[in-house]
Amino acid sequence: MTVYAADHAFVDGKVEPDVLITVEDGRIREVATRGAVSGATRLRGLVLPGFANAHSHAFHRALRGRTHVGRGSFWTWRDLMYRVAAGLNPDRYYRLARAVYGEMVLAGITAVGEFHYLHHSPDGTPYDDPNAMGHALIAAARDAGIRITLLDTLYLTSRVDGRPVEGVQRRFSDGSVDAWTNRVGALQPSGHARIGAAAHSVRAVPAVDLALITGRPLHIHLSEQPAENEQCQAVHGCTPTELLRRTGILGPGTTVVHATHLTDDDVKAIGGSGTGACFCPTTERDLADGIGPARVLADAGSPLSLGSDSHAVIDHFAEAQGLEMNERLGSQRRGAFTAAELIAVAANHSSIGWDDAGAIRAGCRADLVAVSLDGVRTAGVDPQQAVFAATAADVTDVIVDGRPVVTGGAHNAFDVAAALTEALS
Repeated sequence: MTVYAADHAFVDGKVEPDVLITVEDGRIREVATRGAVSGATRLRGLVLPGFANAHSHAFHRALRGRTHVGRGSFWTWRDLMYRVAAGLNPDRYYRLARAVYGEMVLAGITAVGEFHYLHHSPDGTPYDDPNAMGHALIAAARDAGIRITLLDTLYLTSRVDGRPVEGVQRRFSDGSVDAWTNRVGALQPSGHARIGAAAHSVRAVPAVDLALITGRPLHIHLSEQPAENEQCQAVHGCTPTELLRRTGILGPGTTVVHATHLTDDDVKAIGGSGTGACFCPTTERDLADGIGPARVLADAGSPLSLGSDSHAVIDHFAEAQGLEMNERLGSQRRGAFTAAELIAVAANHSSIGWDDAGAIRAGCRADLVAVSLDGVRTAGVDPQQAVFAATAADVTDVIVDGRPVVTGGAHNAFDVAAALTEALS
């Protein structure tokens, strides 16, 4: 049993001073406000619940700082992403993912939803272990000290009209929903890993197959680009959201990712069904995707979560701030989300199936993130509003399931910067 004494901690929707957090067997046993005890381990600054990165493509980290030459669009960026995807094997993917997950933990992320579609060898032939790439990701998360939900992704076509996969897309595809189901069925959860499901998009999964997908949590890219909406209207006579509604995809346990270009009816269908929505503001900004209707989705009943997606930045403070700033730009008004709402969205572990995490509360997993309040970005800020000022660089200590993984701003197991340099060289 360990007792942590936090200068400030986010408890029950607000920041409290002098909080004692008792941890036993990886879980929070007791939380006491305004307490003191001799021998407690001090956590300086502000202690937050661990963040959940609900949408990650680990291999996209290789594109950071390498795609900004000339003009372009999401589709020209995708061509560069495909080149990276073509060059990975299980060993290289393990080394890259371990470093990327290490970077996530340094930023206060204690669980990641890995939207995984890089399944087979470059020509589409399965490896001797058909789940070699998935196993590499699960091992990488374990060795980085982070929990993972492997959102194994169904990917069958290249366009809404059913055009076959081509080029590097062949390594994404199992050929049929039955083959995908059989392969995913061989994956086993463990203490740090859960197995979920994903449909890549309505571009990549025919409507008849969407109706056959099982597994929860279930994630799907939705309306990230206007072209997807236009193709869906041309083929199915409806929006991608309406297609998901018809095929039974929407509902609790499902999360739509991006949800950028929605109609009013789409918002009602998503919110009214309790479907979650994951926003990735730094990626959506980097790829010039657009600004999604986060506030109206939340008001309609959709639980929000955050992801770093392509890892243009790995910083959940930046994602949370982006959620609010996007709303300000779109509405020309301040204060769409409170600080408490942004923390809750950043810590939404339920979106990736870890319902017992994401809060500093008795019975929850002991995921604690200490944030400096005396650095150049946070000195003098109101602790209640620190989420608007802090960055990942202000994270000093991270505890995952009761185990210290980051201490004094450094990963306890390996040099993350060196590992990234080696993996990306």
